[in-house]
Amino acid sequence: MSKQVAIVLSGCGVEDGSEIYETTLTLLRLDQLGIGYRCFAPDIAHHDVIDHHAGEPSEETRNVLVESARLARGEITPLDELSASDFDAVILPGGFGVAKNLSNFAEAGSDMVIHDVLQEVLIEFHHARKPIGMMCIAPVLVPRLFGPGIAVTIGNDPSVCGAISAMGGLHRSCPVDDIVVDFEHRIVTTPAYMLATRIGDAASGIFKLVERIDEMMDVKM
Repeated sequence: MSKQVAIVLSGCGVEDGSEIYETTLTLLRLDQLGIGYRCFAPDIAHHDVIDHHAGEPSEETRNVLVESARLARGEITPLDELSASDFDAVILPGGFGVAKNLSNFAEAGSDMVIHDVLQEVLIEFHHARKPIGMMCIAPVLVPRLFGPGIAVTIGNDPSVCGAISAMGGLHRSCPVDDIVVDFEHRIVTTPAYMLATRIGDAASGIFKLVERIDEMMDVKM
């Protein structure tokens, strides 16, 4: 049986959901490595909807699970059905949906609250010592989820780095084509579109993240 990775999505689109290129690159590299995956998202309303053409808020209302299904080509499962016992690792692509739908970081900063089902399942993965990958803005969740002293990266954005530090996290500056690995906690992070200006930039770090997660899945701890 091949390795299996859970992918947690937060909608569809960089400004109010999962970053599309980050998600696609993650799925591509998993497939190239022969690793199975399944996508999950919470069945909740969007915090807001952004018109990605105009770059402005829209009066539309959308559902995070329904929007995430666009990225998963319809193959999506409600987040409350995700169990760490069914998977070998979990990966969260970035996009502002992480800061709006999976948490309220966009409004509350270091005082954020994380979606309760997401928090429960990620703590389950962490306690089971199964690898966790996060990219772009998603690593900001780590100190709130797992406690202080865990090394992560979001690149070098001063305000987000400061929020991570305020929550007790250890931020490490990192170029777009690289990763930060906390071996003790089995967490891998990469800046992706916190720094990327083109899809090739994002691909380098994302591929390294997936490859390191693959290696970690081979080491049971």
